Amino acid sequence: MYVILVYDIGEKRVGKMLKLCRKYLNWIQNSVFEGEISEVKLKELKIQAKSIMTEEADSLIIFSSRDEKWLDKELIGNERSSVDVFI
Repeated sequence: MYVILVYDIGEKRVGKMLKLCRKYLNWIQNSVFEGEISEVKLKELKIQAKSIMTEEADSLIIFSSRDEKWLDKELIGNERSSVDVFI
């Protein structure tokens, strides 16, 4: 599945969340990630994220789609991190 993940995490925990999300998805902008991920890996990511978060103060939003081709993506300005894969 293809996901876009966005988080708003307290300053003390933001570094841990960034490191966690970078293990699973492509970092495209501050607190925003995207990429292909299996359901099992997504569940793993959610469990680990919950252990970092304070649910009363922090938030994690995940948009999911069966495939990237079902999303239209328009970039205006500077692309922070290219998600092109070179083989």
